[in-house]
Order: sequence, then C-alpha cells, then structure tokens
Amino acid sequence: VQLQASGGGLVQAGGSLRLSCAASGSSGSISSINVMGWYRQTPGKQRELVANIDIAGVPNYADSVKGRFTISRDNAKRMVFLRMNYLKPEDTAVYYCHADGPPSIVVDQGGYWGKGTQVTVSS
Repeated sequence: VQLQASGGGLVQAGGSLRLSCAASGSSGSISSINVMGWYRQTPGKQRELVANIDIAGVPNYADSVKGRFTISRDNAKRMVFLRMNYLKPEDTAVYYCHADGPPSIVVDQGGYWGKGTQVTVSS
C-alpha cells in the first residue's frame, strides 16, 4: 500500500488548511485497512497521533485538536482528509498519513506510512 499525502503549506495563525491522503495498491492490501489517520512530528519529539477514523467513520482526536480539526474519509476513493481550522503556531509539524493494514504489517512497521507534508503556522 502506498499513501500519497497533499495539502500542506504555510498559513497564518487562525487560518485553515485541508490535508488529503490517497491510498493505492492491490485490492487485497487495501481491503485489509480499517483505520486511517494522521500523525505529526516536530524535531526532537516523537510522532504523535492527531486524528484517525475507522472504516465505519468513527473518528478519534487528540485533545489538542478537538473542536478545531475534522477528519473524514471516502472509502470508495480510498482517501482520508483532515480539515484543520483555527490553526495555531504549535500545530506546525510534518504531518504523516497512516493506515493500519493487516496485523503483520502493524507489528513489523507500525502500519503503512506516507511521506510527510509540512504544515507551518506563522504567528
């Protein structure tokens, strides 16, 4: 499975951005995905969960983004989205798209990861 993210950029505090991520691969691999979501990482810190959503559409958010970010997915298009409103400078990070996959993939590599996309929020 390959995950291709897009939509990062530079925005002023209080602004909005929308991240998109498309999954591609064999139908068998794609069908193994239940949860898709977004993580972020800043230099010197561990990668942290921002939000994820399961195949039924049930979302889960980090406390720091609740009320500001909205995650959604389109299963038919194999895509997940992150709408980020009221952005703060502390949201500045590299954002990574993630999908779980079969247990063997989760155990070996923590699931599938896309290349990061930079989000920079200026004060």
